[in-house]
Amino acid sequence: MASSTYLDQLDARLAAGLAKVPAEQLAPHREFIVSNQRRDGGFPDRAGHPDLYYTGFALRALAGLRALTPAIRDRVCGFIRQQPFPPSSIIDLLSLLYAARLIRSVGGPEVLPANWRRDVLAAMETHRSPDGGYSKTPGGAVGSTYHTFLAALVCEMAGEKLREPRRFAAFLKSRRRDDGGFVELPVMKRSGTNPTAAAVGLGAMLARQSATLSWLGRASRFAGGAVRCLLALQDADGGFRANSVAPTADLLSTFTALLTLDGLGALRRADRAAAIRFTRALAMRGGGFRGGAWDDRADVEYTFYGLGSLALLA
Repeated sequence: MASSTYLDQLDARLAAGLAKVPAEQLAPHREFIVSNQRRDGGFPDRAGHPDLYYTGFALRALAGLRALTPAIRDRVCGFIRQQPFPPSSIIDLLSLLYAARLIRSVGGPEVLPANWRRDVLAAMETHRSPDGGYSKTPGGAVGSTYHTFLAALVCEMAGEKLREPRRFAAFLKSRRRDDGGFVELPVMKRSGTNPTAAAVGLGAMLARQSATLSWLGRASRFAGGAVRCLLALQDADGGFRANSVAPTADLLSTFTALLTLDGLGALRRADRAAAIRFTRALAMRGGGFRGGAWDDRADVEYTFYGLGSLALLA
């Protein structure tokens, strides 16, 4: 894939940030992730079962740490090859393609079937909804802002341009709210951190693909509104809440807010020192990150968000 893809840029940004973090701070988190690899090569969910989604996050974290070794890579190949193809959900499909992409990036073999691009694009079409987006489940009548962004990433990994980009643009406009943020579903009135981040990411992909959609660019009203919405969701403790009524901040929302603000050139407007304190407070003594003050244990997904937040704030 060309180096200008969204995921290539994201990987490079996080790897560059992590390279600025002292090695002794990263070592326990690297060891935590490595120690979680299961006998079949996968990485576990919160219940301890090997899971494709969590495996994808573990590989992304290890790649950012430049710690995706041949031994880890070779073990995970077996797990990936055991997964049904194509997966039925967009999120698992993205996890599988991302894992395969990272395996190839460190000299591993192709773990996808010969006609994977054809099968991926066919599977994606079953999720296309009448409103121009992509639904969480096949045949859904209403698109999800988050899953539409994931679908765009899947298409990009398959080397396919977004079809009917103006329908995507109209879909995004329909999800925008007066505070400048975005909602996940049309019935929602309150903007959220994660749908706003997804909308901005999709908007950036659309703008790169089509100059006629330049209204989605950095200096536009679209971007300015998203920045204001996200900044309003930073709590006094430095973390970002999922929405304006969420009782506390969480690490997922914090990472996606920081990533989006960074992409829009507005990270300097956040309280970065407080965000660093919030992120470090969620690091477990034995390595790994928990999801928030309410959480009592680490997992590989939140560890990715913690490392990603440290990288963005470095």
